[in-house]
Amino acid sequence: MYRRRFSGTMRLIMPLTQKKVSAIIACYRDGQAIPFMYERLTKTFTKIGCPYEIIFVNDGSPDDSESILADIAGKDIHVVAVTHTRNFSAQNAFVSGMEVSTGDAVVLLDGDLQDPPELIEQFVQKWNEGFDVVYGIRGKREGTSLFLRVSYKLFYKLFSKVSYVAMPRDAGDFSLIDRKIVDIIVAMPERDIFIRGLRAWVGFKQTGISYYRPERMFGRTNHNLIKNIRWAKKAIFSFSYEPLELIFYSALTISFVTFLAIIFYLASYLVYPDAPRGTTTIILLILFFGSVQLISISIIGEYLGRIFEEVKGRPRYITRDIVNDHRLHSKR
Repeated sequence: MYRRRFSGTMRLIMPLTQKKVSAIIACYRDGQAIPFMYERLTKTFTKIGCPYEIIFVNDGSPDDSESILADIAGKDIHVVAVTHTRNFSAQNAFVSGMEVSTGDAVVLLDGDLQDPPELIEQFVQKWNEGFDVVYGIRGKREGTSLFLRVSYKLFYKLFSKVSYVAMPRDAGDFSLIDRKIVDIIVAMPERDIFIRGLRAWVGFKQTGISYYRPERMFGRTNHNLIKNIRWAKKAIFSFSYEPLELIFYSALTISFVTFLAIIFYLASYLVYPDAPRGTTTIILLILFFGSVQLISISIIGEYLGRIFEEVKGRPRYITRDIVNDHRLHSKR
C-alpha cells in the first residue's frame, strides 16, 4: 500500500496485485536497449505496486550486454542477470529465465523493446480476473513490409488450421503466464521448445490483448526470410501431423491419376497403334514424380531430425553466471 499526497491530503493507493511478478527478457545484441527496458519495466512495476523481479537472460550476445547487465544488477537487487555460455536461442533463454524466476507469474519479453513493457499492467488486470495466460496480439506492426505482413497473416491462419491444438493468431511470446503453467512448461523434457505452442497446449483459461508493435529501437532485426521459414517449419512440425497426412493423400491422388493415365495410354494404343511416342512426356513424368518423392522425404526428414534432437538428451542451455539469484532466498 502506498501513500500519495494531493493538495495537503493523504490518499491511500492500493497495489494492483500483492503477488510477485517476474519479467523475463531474452537478450541477444540488445545492449543498447537494456537500460531503456530496465527503466520502463521499473516504472511499470512501481505503478502496479507489486513485488517484482526483472530477469535479463544474456543468450551469448557478442556485444557488451554482459557488462551492462552486471552494472545494473549490481545497483538494483530486483534485477537478475543470467549469462549463457553461447547462443542457445530465445526460446531456451525464456525457459532459462523461467527456471530462475521466483514470481507467482512471469512475463516474457523480447529484448529489442518491440514488446511494450507498459502493457504488463493490462496483463496483470486480466490475471486478477482469473486468466492464467494473457498473451499479446500483434495488431499492427511498424516498420514491417507489406510482403512480411501478408506472410505473417497467412502463416498464422495456416498454423491455426493445421495444428492439433487451438492456436491464437498473431500472438507471439509476449505474455503473462501463471506460475502453475510455468512449472509445467519447465518440467517438459522436450528440447525443441516452441513456447507459444506449449502455452496453448497446456490449456487453462487464456485471453489476448491487442497491441501496437513498434519498430525495433536499436540495430537491425536478426530475422530474415530464411529464418522466418525455419521458424514456420518449427511451429508446424512441432504441433501438426498434417504434413505426414499430406504425403498419404498425395500418394492416393497420384496413384489414381496414374491409373487413369494407364487406361488412357492403352486405349490410345489400341486406337492409334502407329502413333509416335515422344520422350518429353516421360521426362516430365520422371521430374514430377521425383519432386514429389523428394518433398515427401524432406517432410519425413523434418520429423526425424526433431526426434534425433530429442533422443540425444543434451541440456537446453548452459548457464555461465547468475547475478542476484533470488532462488537462494526464496521460500518457494
